[in-house]
Amino acid sequence: MSKTNPLSFKNINRLAVPALLAGIAEPILSATDAAVVGNVQVNATEVLAAVGIVGSFLSALIWVLGQTRSALQAIIAQYYGADKIDEISTLPAQAIYFNVFLSIVILAGTLPFIEGIFSLYNASGLILDYCVQYYSIRVWGFPLTLFTFAVFGIFRGLQNTFWPMVVALIGAGVNIVLDFILVYGIEGYIPAMQIEGAAYASLGAQGLMAVLSLILVLIKTNVSLRLRFPIHPELWRLVGMALNLFVRTIALNVALYLANSFATDYGASYIAAQTILINIWLFSAFFIDGYAAAGNILAGRFLGAKDYDSLWQLSKKLTRYSLFIAGALMLISALLYTRLGLLFTKEPEVILRFTALFFVVILMQPLNALAFIFDGIYKGMGEMKYLRNVLMIATFLGFVPAIFIGDYFGLKLYAVWIAFSVWMLIRSGALILNFRKRFRPKVADS
Repeated sequence: MSKTNPLSFKNINRLAVPALLAGIAEPILSATDAAVVGNVQVNATEVLAAVGIVGSFLSALIWVLGQTRSALQAIIAQYYGADKIDEISTLPAQAIYFNVFLSIVILAGTLPFIEGIFSLYNASGLILDYCVQYYSIRVWGFPLTLFTFAVFGIFRGLQNTFWPMVVALIGAGVNIVLDFILVYGIEGYIPAMQIEGAAYASLGAQGLMAVLSLILVLIKTNVSLRLRFPIHPELWRLVGMALNLFVRTIALNVALYLANSFATDYGASYIAAQTILINIWLFSAFFIDGYAAAGNILAGRFLGAKDYDSLWQLSKKLTRYSLFIAGALMLISALLYTRLGLLFTKEPEVILRFTALFFVVILMQPLNALAFIFDGIYKGMGEMKYLRNVLMIATFLGFVPAIFIGDYFGLKLYAVWIAFSVWMLIRSGALILNFRKRFRPKVADS
């Protein structure tokens, strides 16, 4: 193992910065689609609304099934910390095949019911038509993304975030270029495809990322992707962890579904503004999540080595770093308050609704930072059951009552973002208090 102090500023940032850059690539894919199609000449508000609705649903699917990445990453990191990595040589391939199989099942199960699914989001008329066009193309990238995520989990468990960063940045760059080419077209060469062009751009980027991930895992690691039997015992632990995260992510997506459903019901300009707000929120969340990824990787390593003092120090350092990042994001957002919305659309009514709410997203950044950092630490420790319980409580005793009460009093998008604030407050508070209760005595006794 490396002799570098794993808690040094240099080592934490060696893991966090590439993970940060890789993490923001996924929201960049959706945000780029939204920004480019939001500036088309025909039906811009409806197109933007459709991209927001489909993006929310696809994020739900990816987050649900992508949880095997976190479980695989945690197990590999724990075996790495215990210096027993050879004992799980058959596990990565089994986990990847399991992940891809699940994604194909979901793909086949949703395609026949596209209109019904997006009708549940209160989409209708032109918005529903655009949803169907966009989803029927983008959904084919679903297995590709889950394969890529699983490979990222292997690299991160091995304490390497560099190659996932390379793949993610290349994918994001290609997506941006293809978005402009396919959405707007090139006169005399490529016709303007509008929303379908955005979908093909994302699909192309996802395919490239999957191919690059496959090549890198074969040439940069000793991991074999050949499926070998018998089933490794840790696969059942991985499935158990993933199931807890699966239930947890369903609760998470109840919140996202309700947010988009209520916003769509308020009107096209509301869901368009909500699309901008949620994309910026997700971008900042994934930005902070770079340090959560470092917490995930190192927490698993320290727990495997039973080094509780280092685990405690890790939580303190990552808290400081993440709050600094949150402060920087708040400052940048405040300085670019209206301009950020104008990147997505020039529609006056949409911008008006965006600017009325954006301050709430800005003020949430410290809560996001704390919640995501401790979420990453708990994932690294394999504490998926507790994470599941926290999110269930935050969603069904926090978010759901808050959004329905706010809607009852006519607060509209304010109700949505007040509910998100309550949600993040419960999540961050529960994780911090539980961590201190569990590990402070162990540090004192060591």
